[in-house]
Amino acid sequence: MLRDSNAFSGFSVDDIDAARAFYSDTLGLDVTLANEMLTLHLAGGRDTIVYPKVDHVPATFTILNFPVSDIEAAVDDLDARGVAIQHYDYTDQRGINRRGGPLIAWFKDPAGNVLSVLEQP
Repeated sequence: MLRDSNAFSGFSVDDIDAARAFYSDTLGLDVTLANEMLTLHLAGGRDTIVYPKVDHVPATFTILNFPVSDIEAAVDDLDARGVAIQHYDYTDQRGINRRGGPLIAWFKDPAGNVLSVLEQP
C-alpha cells in the first residue's frame, strides 16, 4: 500500500516566519505558506514541509542535504548570504569535512536544525 505513496518529509521549527525568510530569502528556495506550515519546493519534486512547534528542539542530525557539484563554490555562496558554516574537530578551516566520503559542510537554520551541502559529481 505505502510503496506507491508519494511520501514526503517534514521537520519542526520554533518560528515559521524566520524559517520562511531563511529558506526563501536567504537560501533562495521556492517556498509556499499554507495552514501555518511552509512547503519547501525542492528540485526533483521532493517537497518538504516545515511546521511550527512550540516546544521545538533542534535536530542533532542532518535533516536536509543539498547535493552540489562544487563544495567550495557552495560554501562561498552560503558565506556571501550570511550563512555560518559549522566547524567541527573533523572539518578544515572552511568547515568542510574532507576525511572520507563525499565532501560535506554543515550549517544551521534559524531554529538550529542542521543542514548540509555535499559534493556530488
